[in-house]
Amino acid sequence: MLDTATYTPRLRSLYKDSISAALIEEFGYKNAMMAPRLDKIVLNMGIGEAVKDSKKIKSAQADMTAIAGQKAVITKARNSIAGFRVREEMPLGVKVTLRGDRMYDFLDRLITIALPRVRDFRGVKGTSFDGRGNYAMGIKEHIVFPEIAYDQIDEVWGMDVIICTTAKTDAEAKALLKKFNMPFAS
Repeated sequence: MLDTATYTPRLRSLYKDSISAALIEEFGYKNAMMAPRLDKIVLNMGIGEAVKDSKKIKSAQADMTAIAGQKAVITKARNSIAGFRVREEMPLGVKVTLRGDRMYDFLDRLITIALPRVRDFRGVKGTSFDGRGNYAMGIKEHIVFPEIAYDQIDEVWGMDVIICTTAKTDAEAKALLKKFNMPFAS
């Protein structure tokens, strides 16, 4: 069992020891607080099949909770859409917002374990920034995470991963993620 009082995630200590100083030198910040850092990571899974079978939401919530290490929240429809057979307040997906140590642990598992397990992986797109220093990517199969037992899943879902940083520009955010060894495609 980990002693949580003394445990520091590998990427958090890497940021404190070397990444922060490297970013200050690269971009010429006046103090350490100006250096961009990770703010939060949001994981989202949209379950369209939940309209026909409400049990799929519970299964997706259990899988997302296992992946994130934190309880997933069920997202519900804001208004009815007759064409999609969606009613107001109908559960349609799950999401988790990670901060602090869990955020660094998840990013470490994403970069070192999950992304290399993606079929035909050639790197993540370097253009998926939003203009304000946040990075969004999609994963087609949630089974690339080691927490998911491949034999026990009933369906494979895709998920969105949004990495929010305190960077002001996309160049700063990309430099930060490159220092965390994010595998950007050339």
